[in-house]
Amino acid sequence: MFSKTYRLLFIVGTAWLFDAMDVAMLSFIMPLLKTEWSLSPLQLGTVSAATSVGMIFGAVICGILADRFGRKHVLIYTLMLFSLGNLLLTVAPNVNVFILIRFITGIGLGGELPVAATVIADHYHGTQQSRMLVLADSFWAIGWLLASVLSFYVMPLVGWRVTVLLTAVTVLYALMMRRHLPVDQPSVAPARPSYKVLWQPAYRKQTLLLSALWFIVMLTYYGMFLWLPSILVMRGFTIVHSFGYTLLITVAQLPGYYLAAYLMGKLQRKTVLLIYLVGTVISVLAFSVANSDLTVLASGAWLSFFDLGAWGTLIALTPGQFPQAIRGTGMGTAQSIGRIGATIGPYMVGLLLQFKLPLTAILSVFIGFLIIGIALLAFGVHDTAPVLKGGLSHDPND
Repeated sequence: MFSKTYRLLFIVGTAWLFDAMDVAMLSFIMPLLKTEWSLSPLQLGTVSAATSVGMIFGAVICGILADRFGRKHVLIYTLMLFSLGNLLLTVAPNVNVFILIRFITGIGLGGELPVAATVIADHYHGTQQSRMLVLADSFWAIGWLLASVLSFYVMPLVGWRVTVLLTAVTVLYALMMRRHLPVDQPSVAPARPSYKVLWQPAYRKQTLLLSALWFIVMLTYYGMFLWLPSILVMRGFTIVHSFGYTLLITVAQLPGYYLAAYLMGKLQRKTVLLIYLVGTVISVLAFSVANSDLTVLASGAWLSFFDLGAWGTLIALTPGQFPQAIRGTGMGTAQSIGRIGATIGPYMVGLLLQFKLPLTAILSVFIGFLIIGIALLAFGVHDTAPVLKGGLSHDPND
């Protein structure tokens, strides 16, 4: 039996788990769709981008709704929409219907993560808040692992439609868990938050900088990882081998998250994020020149370690930049703009492959975006939660 402190973490962590399962499953399905429906690289890019387009709308709309009507109800309804989308996906007759359903599913997924992060930020404080946000994001790795196992062992036997159906059914358990979510804290004053408040002078700078960082992090992550199985196939590995490689590479995400959680309170969140972004750049460089089983696996593992750790640290950094009354709106808006990057990234890869650009050139584009993100973080973002000696926080609840 988990303590009350960790019970909320495990309930809300399902948001990241199912989001990751969905994204990972799509990356594994893409090579199969290419064969089944004779899709071009550009069409595959459109398939992967459809979810992100839905997420753009889901993140900003659900963030505002969470501030106005409460986090709990919005978090439950987003999961229901995601589950319905996956059920419909199992009967998609062609690629156009598939894309439409992915858009609807994306609205639910896009709304889940910013609201889930807001729930964590509302109920924890100081260093504990940062660590819990990173640990909640670590459920992403668990979801990706589950999807990898299903794709590696189940999908070759029953096909992608039945595999997607299995993921939709598991959501029912999470819905039952979320009924026990705590109500919004009474300390939150009734408010009618507006998207416009984020662009007032008091919040404009952090809104712009955080949105730009989310744009870059999501563009590079989705652009690289949604195409990872396909990239491995292009490098000469069979589809089955690409599942195995992705499964092994994904294991490296967990220590990346756990180290980031440990560093919260030891270093400022901004410093931790800088370390992880620099590590991501180095890993992309290594992956771009890897030419053997060992080097592909090693560089891919380091890429998972640093890229996902950076994502978790950014989640820990973002909510504290906004007051609690507009936290859902701020988090949702920043991630909504980030989802534009998540839409562009996979589509961009498909377009560049269509023009026969080598993989090293494509990965160099991602490196350029990451360097811009490092500069924005280093010179523009201020960590609003100072760390005291010994990793303690001023907040008595920490």
